[in-house]
Amino acid sequence: MPQIPEKIHELTVGQLSARSGAAVSALHFYEAKGLISSRRTSGNQRRYHRDALRRVAFVRAAQRVGIPLATIREALAELPEERTPTREDWARLSEAWRSELDERIKQLGRLRDHLTDCIGCGCLSLENCVLSNPDDVFGERGTGSRLMVERPGGQETARTPDRAGDGGTTQREEPVGDCR
Repeated sequence: MPQIPEKIHELTVGQLSARSGAAVSALHFYEAKGLISSRRTSGNQRRYHRDALRRVAFVRAAQRVGIPLATIREALAELPEERTPTREDWARLSEAWRSELDERIKQLGRLRDHLTDCIGCGCLSLENCVLSNPDDVFGERGTGSRLMVERPGGQETARTPDRAGDGGTTQREEPVGDCR
């Protein structure tokens, strides 16, 4: 890991990347999300205060344990005058995040336990599939990956469920297949 002389109080994005282990693109992303900040030189180059190293370490450690960036940003915003997180800050925040992580661990355990229940057929309307479609509303109307629509004259067609996730259906209709 490259050492940065103590007399240097500002780092280029390359120096911050090399020292923190975060990619330059990740640092730009963190900055865009308000997790770290920089000033611009007269040549429009980013300069980061040395404290950005600790903030990046804080962000990366929180990410490794599954804390969402929005939650990390909220935590950093609570610090007075946007100061660098201390060991005490980490202890306080990690204690607050513990219950959220415990709940995620429980969810993962439930998913693991139901994994053998999944037959892996690709059908998104299994009556009891907690993996591929845990909140299936169309499953109550029948099995299969298509919603049955009766047309005048008794012909059945299927509407493919909307992939946008808003519960609607696409306009594409296709003849009913064997997926029942």
